[in-house]
Amino acid sequence: MCTASETPPAEDPDELLVELKPSRPARLYGSPGCETWSACFSPDGSRFAWSLGHGVVRVLPWPLPCDHHAEDPAGSEERTLQCEHTIWGMAFGPQPASRTRAAECCGAAEGLLLATGLNNGAIKVWLVSTGQLLFSLTGHQSVVRDLAFAPNGSLTLVSASRDKTLRVWDLSKKGTPSRVLTGPKNWVFKCAISPDSSMIASVCNLDSKAYLWSMRSYTFIRNLKYDHERTMISCDFSLDGALLAIGSFHSATGWWLDLWDPYTADQLTRVEDCDACVYRNDNLLTALSFSPVTLQLAFKDYRALQIWDVEQDKLVLEADHNRVSSLCCAFHPQGSAIATGCRDGHVKFWRVPRLVPSLRHLCRTALRYSVSTFQVTALPLPKKILEFLTYRNISKKKILRCSEHYS
Repeated sequence: MCTASETPPAEDPDELLVELKPSRPARLYGSPGCETWSACFSPDGSRFAWSLGHGVVRVLPWPLPCDHHAEDPAGSEERTLQCEHTIWGMAFGPQPASRTRAAECCGAAEGLLLATGLNNGAIKVWLVSTGQLLFSLTGHQSVVRDLAFAPNGSLTLVSASRDKTLRVWDLSKKGTPSRVLTGPKNWVFKCAISPDSSMIASVCNLDSKAYLWSMRSYTFIRNLKYDHERTMISCDFSLDGALLAIGSFHSATGWWLDLWDPYTADQLTRVEDCDACVYRNDNLLTALSFSPVTLQLAFKDYRALQIWDVEQDKLVLEADHNRVSSLCCAFHPQGSAIATGCRDGHVKFWRVPRLVPSLRHLCRTALRYSVSTFQVTALPLPKKILEFLTYRNISKKKILRCSEHYS
């Protein structure tokens, strides 16, 4: 079943909130070292971390101050972290509810941490309030491509690397060796942890499947397999953990966004790139992210930043029409803004349309956060309600036509 957006989203100049530019721009477009490979908000939304290339991370208060172009003005809350190597992945942690315990473990009054994954395989963990380097974690043999803190408030950090492994670190116990998850045959590009901290999902660049791991036993659970060769880009769990979004592309078919049920390994829907575009095969997907508050999925390709509302089955934003491809995107914890990091070192902030989720969806989210698909299907409920609770009522296939080819 193919469906299309009911109305093409309009390009509003007010959608762009602000743009940050690095103080050291690239001398030539495409020159290595200047890229913003990672950008992220802190769990409470009060800080924003920006990898602006050249081994430098800036941590700024959010909302951004009026003088955000200044280099660390005296007395400001900004921090500049010199990582000395290219930063590929970043993650804030732990969750706000556990910062007191985190502070006790780290011996500091304020326990907000920032982990940075570097080109040399090291992970540096910083105390945001002072800019102090707390840990330098070693073990990976190649680039640390992605990082994620467990959402349960613990000091558990998961790292994904080009050395074809994932590692799980317990930062509350200094000196504890990491647990190594092996199995992938290619570079591990991205990792994500389910909202209940029970599963890890990961994707590799040239592997036509995703991997699911248990966070409780640190063992492999299953693969989510594709029938055709795909280049995997990213993955992320929905707010309730009942959906896993996987982004991929192929030179012959363009990009796909697939929603899977991580409990049953069922593919629920496939979203495909605009089929009317001449350059469809050259339009690569670069990043995706689920909203932390609604059932909205943001993704960036070479043409635009788009946000798809899964519940309403339509695009609610199409912006950033720029061939200078964005490399990452990250929602603010309140879902009001989204940041995109670019290949030229810039980062842009876009206003996200405010939509009120339905009461039905809120009830589904509350239930699915702690109840698996198997437990739901065992409930004595009518078939239509079970299909709604397990997301079996969404379209099996959807083509997202761009605004230029909407008809």
